[in-house]
Formats: sequence, C-alpha cells, structure tokens
Amino acid sequence: MKKQWGQEGRPQGREEWIYGINPVLEAVRSGRPIKSVYLLGSRREKGGEIERELSDRGIPVSRVDNVFFEQRFPKGHQGMAAVVAPRKYASLEELLLIPAAKKEQPLFLVLDLIEDPRNFGAILRVADAGGAHGVVIQSHRSATLTPEAVKASAGASEYMPVAMVANIKHAIKAMKDEGMTVIGAEAGSDKKPWQEDLNVPLAFVIGSEGRGLRRTVRDDCDIIASLPMKGRVNSLNASVATGILVFEAMRQRAGTRAL
Repeated sequence: MKKQWGQEGRPQGREEWIYGINPVLEAVRSGRPIKSVYLLGSRREKGGEIERELSDRGIPVSRVDNVFFEQRFPKGHQGMAAVVAPRKYASLEELLLIPAAKKEQPLFLVLDLIEDPRNFGAILRVADAGGAHGVVIQSHRSATLTPEAVKASAGASEYMPVAMVANIKHAIKAMKDEGMTVIGAEAGSDKKPWQEDLNVPLAFVIGSEGRGLRRTVRDDCDIIASLPMKGRVNSLNASVATGILVFEAMRQRAGTRAL
C-alpha cells in the first residue's frame, strides 16, 4: 500500500525523522532510503555543498525557516533534517556471524537497560570508533534507535549493527556458547580491565545509568571489572566507561604498551 503523508511533510507509517548534519549525511552515504531532506534557509556556509551532494544522489531538498526546525526538534538540530526509512535491527544470529566474516576476534557490547538515548547514541559512536562488531539491547526498558540516539551517535548508528532481544541473559548465554569471555563493568571489583586478557573473543556488559548491572546479569558474567577512581565523584558516564573498556581491548589486540 502506498505510504500516506500528513500535513506539512510529517512522516507517517514506516518513516521517521532524523536530524543533525552528520546523522543525515551518514544516512545518505550508507544507502539508507531517504524520502526528503530539509535545510535551514539561512545555512549558506556548507549548505550549497550539501545540497549539491544530495542533488547528485537524486534526493529532494527543501529550504525551510527556523520555525520548521524549532517546532519539531530539540536544540542541536544544526539546521538539517530528513525523513528516512527506519533503521533495521539485526538478529542476534546475524550479529554473531560478523567477526568470522571479517576474520577478527569478536568484540561485542551488551547494554543492560541503558535508558538515556544520548548515552545509547554515544555508546554506538564509541563502538564504531573502537572496532566493536555489534551492540545488543533489550526490547523493553531500554533506549532504542530514536532520532535523539541517532543524533548523539553522530552518524555511527548507520554502521554499527544493533540487535534487539527479548532478554539479554539469553544473548549472554549465546555468546558464551560461542566461546566468548563475558566481562561485566561494575564498581567495587578488585579486577581492572587492563589486568585481564582482552585479546580473546569478548563481550563487555554495561550496566544502566545509576543502577549498574542487575544481579542476575552480573551473575552470568565470567569476570566483573572496575575502573579505578581517584576523584571525588566516583562514577563515570556509561559511554565514557565503555570507551575506556573498548579502547583497552583495542590496545591489547594491537600489542601496544600502555601509556
């Protein structure tokens, strides 16, 4: 059936908004179907260049005023938005096949009820930069690939495979069955990530904001590791902690010395 559109270019049905320069351009470059792109009429410094790239790809562009953006998006929209096909989630089975196809040691992230879409987007950005093969989220009580998460990922969400499962405990078991070591990140452990061998098939489990890992999830991990803290605020944002873990794994796998 033909997709129906509401008034003022509002997507309906199986289409959604994304916003921000990098998210829109990476959606275009990754080949995601794009219905249309909207540019702030006053954006001239790079607007012409962007408009030409979109035109070369046959994507319609509309120049609109700031009211158009302020009515639809939070601050940080950067004067660019697009109506796109929703991003598809991978199955867990598809995710687990990726490392072998790339002939690489598996490296996955499992998110235990991360609820803030900005944290989720930032974790996707870290995962992409650090060479992770995929991210697993739970289908309920978790942030998903919303426009806000896509914006926070700065376009990385277009390239980082994400599997949504009913229960991450089942995903952890499947990863263990594939020979992966599962390391949970949790405050209070005597074990530090750089003391562990991360040059093995690996999955990091990241706990939710404020609550950390659920007890049942913690019990399923092979190792619980903590990051040492010297400051007065003894906690890190989930995406920052994830970055430290992922890049420590990258360092070990590259065989480089710690700084």
